[in-house]
Amino acid sequence: MRSLRRTLLLSLLGALVAVFVGAGFATFMTARAEIDDLMDYQLRQLALSLRDPLFGRPVAPAVAPEESLDFIIQVWDNSGVQLYLSRPHSVLPALAQLGYSVMQTPEGEWRTFAIPLRDRVVQVAQPMAVRNRMAADAALRTLLPLLAAIPLFAVLIWYLVGRGLQPLKRLARDVASRRPDALQPLLAEHVPEEAQPIVHALNQLLGRLDSTLAAQRAFVADAAHELRTPLAALQIQLQLCERASDAQSRAASMMELRAGLQRATHMVQQLLTLARQEPGATPPSPQAPVRLAEVARQTLADHAQLADARRIDLGATELDDELVVHAEAAALHTLASNLVDNAIHYTPEGGQVDVSVHREAEDGQARYWLTVCDSGPGIPPEERERVFDRFYRRPGQAESGTGLGLAIVRSIAERHGASLVLDASPLGGLRVAVGFPAHSQGG
Repeated sequence: MRSLRRTLLLSLLGALVAVFVGAGFATFMTARAEIDDLMDYQLRQLALSLRDPLFGRPVAPAVAPEESLDFIIQVWDNSGVQLYLSRPHSVLPALAQLGYSVMQTPEGEWRTFAIPLRDRVVQVAQPMAVRNRMAADAALRTLLPLLAAIPLFAVLIWYLVGRGLQPLKRLARDVASRRPDALQPLLAEHVPEEAQPIVHALNQLLGRLDSTLAAQRAFVADAAHELRTPLAALQIQLQLCERASDAQSRAASMMELRAGLQRATHMVQQLLTLARQEPGATPPSPQAPVRLAEVARQTLADHAQLADARRIDLGATELDDELVVHAEAAALHTLASNLVDNAIHYTPEGGQVDVSVHREAEDGQARYWLTVCDSGPGIPPEERERVFDRFYRRPGQAESGTGLGLAIVRSIAERHGASLVLDASPLGGLRVAVGFPAHSQGG
């Protein structure tokens, strides 16, 4: 795990060292320029000091030259004869270039100054290595106190970075000390500005978790309440079956018991279907191109027997085979099945249920619509939003149901970005339309 404190320390120290290196180079160049000016002045002054006409006679020096002397002096007469050389075996050329110049020799660069004085030419030379050494010494003396202060800077940076990270540590302790059911928003008053986005994101996550848990608790409570009634009815029917005095009464009780089991099984299946459609309940199934007309045909075939038993005219008015959406095939089959099943159950015997798949624009955008119309009693406009609530059933309904069909439909539609519309049907009952975005079309 990377330490933010260590990362900041290394980054700041690295930047500090880089600044020191740059400052050291700049100091060296500045010191070198100043020393060049000073030494050039000395070269000129030394050359001018040799203008005595008695100086420069061709006589060897009486004593060996001083080794610590950095200058080399050469004197020539007007004919080019060397009159004087301060250091024997000099690597400098035997010819002089008037003025300041830099000469390359086997021993490195030399800075020279030559000037004609009366009947002779005087040249004074100094190795550039001497100037470089003096400039480096000057730069080092300037930077040495700063280099010695780097450990102090490291300690200060470590302390200040740690102090600056204290609010994050307090935030981490606050989150770690919370109970699993404590989903209140985190306080952000004392959190640094840079960490505010993290706190806001955590608070949004906590809000979503709170809503999800509240929905799960409500779902479990509603499911327990709704299952209590059919289970109690099953128990009563079982007792009646046990108490039956003859075969005919026992057969009637068994039929009621079988019907109760079917209703309970259907409710459990609907509960499981709704739980699977909840966001994050199961890993999302892979989406693929699905032809809406094929979904409608399969749903009509699955419900043909039920429609015949209730003498319902079940059919299709329009099935556009060109309409393809990118979706979860199983989820679309569940959606269509719930719509057709609801329409058949709430349509009186001898009624009509029509399914269609067509293209239509909504708010200026093309959509692919799957619609189911019935000739049943319909739903008043003021109740059309409530029928999407779980376990909601309109008062006075003779047909038994779970109140979960449209809740499942809405959950699937939302997962696929589809719009859901309830309005009056041309057949006199309810029309349910699910509109899929046209841009979801597959190949």
